[in-house]
Amino acid sequence: MKKSFVFVALLSVLSLMFAMAASAGPAMDRIMKKGELVVGTSGAQPPMTATTKKGEIIGLDADISRAMAAAMGVKVKFVSMPFAKLLPALEANQVDMVMSGMTITPKRNQKVAFVGPYYVSGKGILAVAEKFAALQQAEGLNTPEVTVAALKNSTSQKFAETLMPKAKLIPTNSYEEAIDLLFKGKIHVMVADYYFCALTASRHQDKGLIAGQSPLTFEPLGIAMAEDTLLINWVQNFMSILQGSGELKKMSLKWSYAGSWIDELP
Repeated sequence: MKKSFVFVALLSVLSLMFAMAASAGPAMDRIMKKGELVVGTSGAQPPMTATTKKGEIIGLDADISRAMAAAMGVKVKFVSMPFAKLLPALEANQVDMVMSGMTITPKRNQKVAFVGPYYVSGKGILAVAEKFAALQQAEGLNTPEVTVAALKNSTSQKFAETLMPKAKLIPTNSYEEAIDLLFKGKIHVMVADYYFCALTASRHQDKGLIAGQSPLTFEPLGIAMAEDTLLINWVQNFMSILQGSGELKKMSLKWSYAGSWIDELP
């Protein structure tokens, strides 16, 4: 109860600061004038971001975005697009920030700012059990006979290129596209976020999907933002409050397990 009270009180202070600083930066000014926080997301990377059968954006990233907009005193608008188009959209000021399970990397950080990490994940591998077992008994995944799919312009693609250079790589625009290729037998394995792989294997046990037992890499996820010092500082403070109050942990736990929200997905 005490933590919740402190969380609400501190958010009220942040909301007041945001209103007082309405013209202090280009992104901040844009948000306040429109009364809308525009968040770029793929909407297709559960449990971080997903689209329900009704077209609603849900997930940890969505919950954080909604809480952030509420603290700002504005509405939130999600703009869904392929993962590879998110940072270009941010740089073109088409969105105010990107929240889409995006790993903080030095290369990305040279172009945009990041607040975080707010969550830590890692790479995982998803495959049909029979083929995965056969590959394990053979020479492994790094052979010309193996076809691997990974999200275009993602750290998963980089992971596959680095550790499986001999394999044939197929960059995809979405996780759904890669899973479809997997089911049709056009690829052998899919490299993606570990928690997504675990979740998908659980959802499709009847189709014989299997995921690795633990993350293969360290992936710190962050909020990508354009240059606006005050907005970046505001978001940093907001995330510190969210974490310190325990609210971020509650949100993370909600989406870490296959709860009733799974039934909302297509």
